[in-house]
Amino acid sequence: MRLYVNVDHVATVRQARMTDEPDPVRAALMTEQAGADGITVHLREDRRHIQDRDVDLLMNMATTPVNLEVAAVEEMLTLACAWRPAQVTIVPEKREEVTTEGGIALCTNEAFRSVADATRHLKQEGIRTSLFVDPDPDVIRVSADLGVEAIELHTGEYANASSSERMQQLRRLAKAATLARSLGLAVHAGHGLTYDNVTEVAAISELEELNIGHSIISRAVLVGIERAVREMSDLIRRARTS
Repeated sequence: MRLYVNVDHVATVRQARMTDEPDPVRAALMTEQAGADGITVHLREDRRHIQDRDVDLLMNMATTPVNLEVAAVEEMLTLACAWRPAQVTIVPEKREEVTTEGGIALCTNEAFRSVADATRHLKQEGIRTSLFVDPDPDVIRVSADLGVEAIELHTGEYANASSSERMQQLRRLAKAATLARSLGLAVHAGHGLTYDNVTEVAAISELEELNIGHSIISRAVLVGIERAVREMSDLIRRARTS
């Protein structure tokens, strides 16, 4: 299983003072040295954390694949096509949210049209495309119909579930992953995954990639980013081999 480290919140700390440190690009390179399989960054329309400069530098300096998360809007798609990362993940975006709070609602006409246009555009440019979606069977089937290569399952409901509901949400993720694989989709997962809850998700055999950011960056404040990445990688590896 691949571990992609999201370095958005290194940029969040930088932007709090509007200065040049800590540098998310440097952090990304350090995660690569620690064994991360790839880097994820979310370029938001309001530029609240990651900046265009960060993506520019990452595309020139990263030695592992870059997964660029963007909303399905013209400005972001134009930038994505210019940068040509290894993968673009289309995510929903609301200005008032602190972080992305759910998957794309593909079953609404407006969302479907915008995502269909975005995936068509990226496909024409030869860019691998993923959709950030809830573990909902109908949404997964629509994702497959759109012709994307992958989906990323939103694990937020699992992460936020009470102990009594956790297994129910885990089974939901496992069923969604099985369905997605049967439809020919690569299956990734992320959101709210921590050192305490990642093991069960990592054990789902159909998953091939996890995107984890906030927990790793939070741990890095205490122990350093390289150790934080290695500790998460070790948990994931043990979950796959146990």
